[in-house]
Amino acid sequence: MKTRTRTFSAAMSIFRKDLRSEIRTRYALNALLMFVVTTLSVVLFSIGNETVTPQVLAGIFWIIVFFSTMSGLSRTFISEEERGTVMTLQLVARPLSIYFGKLLFNLVLLAGLNLFTVVLFLLVLPNFTIQNYLVFSIGLVFGTLGLASASTILAAIIAKANVKGTLYPVLSFPILLPLLLSVINVTKLAVDNAPFVEALGDFQVLISYMVVMTAVSYLLFEYIWTD
Repeated sequence: MKTRTRTFSAAMSIFRKDLRSEIRTRYALNALLMFVVTTLSVVLFSIGNETVTPQVLAGIFWIIVFFSTMSGLSRTFISEEERGTVMTLQLVARPLSIYFGKLLFNLVLLAGLNLFTVVLFLLVLPNFTIQNYLVFSIGLVFGTLGLASASTILAAIIAKANVKGTLYPVLSFPILLPLLLSVINVTKLAVDNAPFVEALGDFQVLISYMVVMTAVSYLLFEYIWTD
């Protein structure tokens, strides 16, 4: 019990450290928001007066979220490498605490990004109409959890590589593809006002993906972090 308490306390300390650092520098936040705004502006200019179906917009929504995640969360561990604080962090906290602290920070950042993107889509794209908010909300929550889990462990892996900038999206796409296909399909069902039961299969995939990714990250992170 005491070990769990210490692990949780250390994870929260790392989360608060990263949050304070992000509020001070706003590197990831600015990268995420600017990518969403810029990409959505390009989409609007490309569409012009054409009518785009809500189903196509559902795919565009998650494509924007995916590439925004790639641009903003790739430096989750790189900043520690650049500042030379890796050894200090390894001495003061267990790998499990570091992983969950970073995971919580990425989760909060992604949740804010996704909510901002949803509001922006609803405001500037009148064809993007959500008919079933329950299905959409559940898909958004599981999609955010899955993205945060995968992004955290992938950021730890590429932080140890020599070519950091290009490796992150290349490594992420095949791993995140099952998640993206499921959340895109759930979003399509939500805009089509499909009944909840039709989305159960995709929800099962999203839950399984999140559980497997978190479990694998838990098992591998200590080896990656201390290598």
